[in-house]
Amino acid sequence: MFERRSVVYSARYIMETNQESTSLNDIVNTENINRKSSFGGDVLEWLEAIAIAVMIVLLVFTFVLRQVIVQGESMVPTLQSGDKLIISHLFYTPKQGDIVVVNCEGTNKLNKTLIKRVIATENQVVDIDFTEGTVTVDGKVLKEDYINALTTKNDGGFSYPVTVPKGSLFVMGDNRNHSTDSRNSEVGFLDVDDVLGKAIFRILPISKFGFVE
Repeated sequence: MFERRSVVYSARYIMETNQESTSLNDIVNTENINRKSSFGGDVLEWLEAIAIAVMIVLLVFTFVLRQVIVQGESMVPTLQSGDKLIISHLFYTPKQGDIVVVNCEGTNKLNKTLIKRVIATENQVVDIDFTEGTVTVDGKVLKEDYINALTTKNDGGFSYPVTVPKGSLFVMGDNRNHSTDSRNSEVGFLDVDDVLGKAIFRILPISKFGFVE
């Protein structure tokens, strides 16, 4: 009798132990599934964040910023040929002193993209003394710390003083005596609508990395 009870108790113990083991296995399996599910969710979130970041960058460079490479020496010493710049063009209105990139293809005899400094905007009066090398806008001589040399080159484009027409710009390169710009009849006044943007940042070369002024 005693032996039967022992056998019964042993059988119950084994069954209970198996049930507990099964329950523990279920818990462990559930935790593993949850961990895998959580890891998969984290990966998806990271991928989604990366995709959104890439899209934002693309939108910014499509509608707000552009990259351009300087060609030529007309903006020396401010810019050198080969410099890589970031220009901003969204809701931009050119102002005196800005360095702008202008698309002149099909708009004048020069027929190419220019990068120059805005000297005057619409309705402003430009006067240049080629003997003294000074530039005057609305009766005020400009303080031009950025130029490579005084403005002594007269390309015969205008008789000065001259008033900038509505919706136009008068531009010149900082390398005044080695720049084809508004002083030249092949360029003349530039249309504001042809401005691609303002140069705001230089990314190459690394040694000159920073804002453009």
